[in-house]
Amino acid sequence: MGFLSQNELKRLEFLELGENVLISDKVSIYNAKNIKIGSNVRIDDFCILSASEQGIQIGNHVHIACYVSLIGKAQIKLEDYVGVSSKTAIYSSSDDYSGNYMTNPTISDEFKKVDNRPVLLKKFSILGAGCIVLPGVCIGEGTAIGALSLVTKNIPDWGIYSGSPLRFVKNRKKEMLRFLEKIEKGF
Repeated sequence: MGFLSQNELKRLEFLELGENVLISDKVSIYNAKNIKIGSNVRIDDFCILSASEQGIQIGNHVHIACYVSLIGKAQIKLEDYVGVSSKTAIYSSSDDYSGNYMTNPTISDEFKKVDNRPVLLKKFSILGAGCIVLPGVCIGEGTAIGALSLVTKNIPDWGIYSGSPLRFVKNRKKEMLRFLEKIEKGF
């Protein structure tokens, strides 16, 4: 996997760009001027970051694995220490599928009803492979979502959830927090 050079990253003109950012040269980025990226971030091959005016915010120490998409008109925010596993899709916009309205971007807005709501992944949360997160969702601090899960509603802090429909599995341990001070001091 090849990563963009510092010069290539600067030419994209991100709204903000931290240090030690590794973005694959195979990532598709739309509207970089509306994307904030913190430090110690890695974004792997074949991801799509499509930012609206409300933007995408990526905190520090965030990993976005291959084939992940962050798409929508409302803001998508990943706080510090978030992990997003392969083939996960995070949507801050979704068409109305009821049949009462038309769908897809080739149709004028007057004939569509689109749900545009922000998505937030709080600190230390993680999404397993193949998850789908829909508009308006807040995933709580420290919460883990198992692979192939569909997240349609807000999820509380420090739990493990899995499935479709999503179900609580158990509380998530907080032992990881003991490493936080050393990581933030640079080891």
